[in-house]
Amino acid sequence: MEDICQLLFSVKKLERDQGVNGLNEFLKEPKPETIHMVEKMLLETLNDSTSAWESKHGALLGANAVVLKLKYTTVDDESELFLQAVYKHCLEFLTDLEVRIRLASGELMGSLCNLKGPDVYSQCKDYVLKLIKDNLERDIMDTSESETFTDSEGEGDYKQPGQRRRRLSSDASQIFHDTAGWKFLETSMKCLQFMVDGCGENFKPHITNDFLELLFRTLSHTNRFVRETGYYVLGSLVSCGTSCKESDYNAFSAENFGHHISVQLGVGLSDNWSQVRLASSECARKFLLSFEKEEDREEFFPALLPKMCLNRYYVAEGVKIYSQESWRKIVKENGRAFVKKYIDKFVAHYISQTKANNHAVREAACACIAELASKVEPESTKPFVSELLQTLLECFSDDSWPVRDAACLACGNFVLCFPNESIGVLDKLYPLFFKNLKDGISSVRQGAAGALANVVKAYGIDAYLKIKPQILDGLKGVKVQASESEKYSDMDKGPATFGVVKKLRDNDMELHTNQQMYSCGSLAPKMGRGGGCSDHKFRKPSEPWEMADGCVHLVAELSQITELISQITEMLPMLHEAVSYKHYTHHVCLLQSLCLRLPNICKGIGKKNFKQHLELFLPDIFYSLNCENLLTSCAAGQCLSALSTELGPNIIRARISNFNPDYLALMDNSMYVDAR
Repeated sequence: MEDICQLLFSVKKLERDQGVNGLNEFLKEPKPETIHMVEKMLLETLNDSTSAWESKHGALLGANAVVLKLKYTTVDDESELFLQAVYKHCLEFLTDLEVRIRLASGELMGSLCNLKGPDVYSQCKDYVLKLIKDNLERDIMDTSESETFTDSEGEGDYKQPGQRRRRLSSDASQIFHDTAGWKFLETSMKCLQFMVDGCGENFKPHITNDFLELLFRTLSHTNRFVRETGYYVLGSLVSCGTSCKESDYNAFSAENFGHHISVQLGVGLSDNWSQVRLASSECARKFLLSFEKEEDREEFFPALLPKMCLNRYYVAEGVKIYSQESWRKIVKENGRAFVKKYIDKFVAHYISQTKANNHAVREAACACIAELASKVEPESTKPFVSELLQTLLECFSDDSWPVRDAACLACGNFVLCFPNESIGVLDKLYPLFFKNLKDGISSVRQGAAGALANVVKAYGIDAYLKIKPQILDGLKGVKVQASESEKYSDMDKGPATFGVVKKLRDNDMELHTNQQMYSCGSLAPKMGRGGGCSDHKFRKPSEPWEMADGCVHLVAELSQITELISQITEMLPMLHEAVSYKHYTHHVCLLQSLCLRLPNICKGIGKKNFKQHLELFLPDIFYSLNCENLLTSCAAGQCLSALSTELGPNIIRARISNFNPDYLALMDNSMYVDAR
């Protein structure tokens, strides 16, 4: 037991955890005298006001282990006195300066509720709820030296005596409120969550209007950590407040508090912070799955399903994966049917989210709008096509390239699925498609190529004739590509300071004065056209090779359209000519794209047509295979493997041998590397 005590009261967290494990093992088959000995030892530390916080923390962890053991044995008078003493210490420690003491006290209060029932909560609820109420508001301009602040993880951040807090601007104030710790509020709410979990279904009588009103205030709190904790409390409340038995009272049914809960969940599912979205997503799943009958669950679908559906495309992997699992569990194979049934709710939510400050939300909204075109019955989406297209046109000018890319793909889907309804906006779409086709981001260029191919599929040869001049000019334009000396045209040409190259506008005071601040965990909001470092006027200008790269992808996409086989076959010599210019640094990127797309072109136009031009591309492929750029070299090896499969290994080896026998050794080496 002495070894366990040393570990339990250690200054190291790892050793305290080991002490808890040792105590659990020691109490595996406890006798009353053994339990009493442990209780006495723990109380000695808790009662000693001079004990270090680490010792108190270990004592609280040990007391929690004892309380959990008492659940399965008889509580005698001596243990009852221990429980009463521990209860008083927990209430005292809920306002301790050390966050880990507060959290351990809250967890112990939950175990006491589990052992003794909701009477424990009834005795302390006024105090705990008052802690929450009193700490909901916080004035950061207060310069009182007695106040203790906590950081985002709850650790102490104490001011030095006589130090006054610097006044903050309104933007800095908002960031502080959104990211800083919030005194005892978070830990008091965690204590409440532990007690709700401990009481289980016995907590249902305490779910009142006043209780929910206080909880809802935390869900709309300015601080993201408070909102996150609030949704976890609500999740625990949902678990205890619902019941599958028809005869039992369900506090969260539609006729009781259900619709109030669904409104709050909808707000959380649209929160700007990923952690809050995940907490509300977990709560929403618990809430909806708590209803055994499908009709009871569907009462809340209009408010929740559009938000859950959008989160399936959210950038944060945790939120995205969890939302996809929730969608499968809740709607099962009826997802399209429910989207069709509540299509107006989905459209309204998607459009509203394209105006969100968070660029990841705008991107997800565009992806969802594209899904409406490709996966939902056309008759259901058709009445909203004009409104959705107008929304996508606005997103096409977004400052965030992932949003522009998603809007481009969505427009291509709408044009393909609704050609008649989309023809009126084609004059606006073509310039936007062509702009994306030469964007500085490779995936944006590829998305534009796919979207333009959809336009040709929808409108046929007339659309191709509209696009063809852009392809020809793009492929020919590589010859005027600037050399490497112009690669950093936006850099200051003066001498570098301390070896650091500066961009031309780095010292422009107008760009860096009185601008909005962002914390390190947040995502910058949607910029207007009036300024900011992401202003569209300061985007990187497109280079000729980037337009040619987009045209390579576009030719590959168009090659899959049967009606254009002859036209695309005629363009193959121009593809070769475009990649033959090697006077600029990024020529390997253009070659990489060619190698990646040649197998697709071969499949599209057919073996017979492609074999007529195979020798034309062999120097390009083997130059790429032998270059120092690893991505380009790998793309060339994959290209040879794919062409060998498509045309036949004997045919391609014979063609290569006739053209240049030395290429065969390079090919064999690349095939060996690929196989390995």
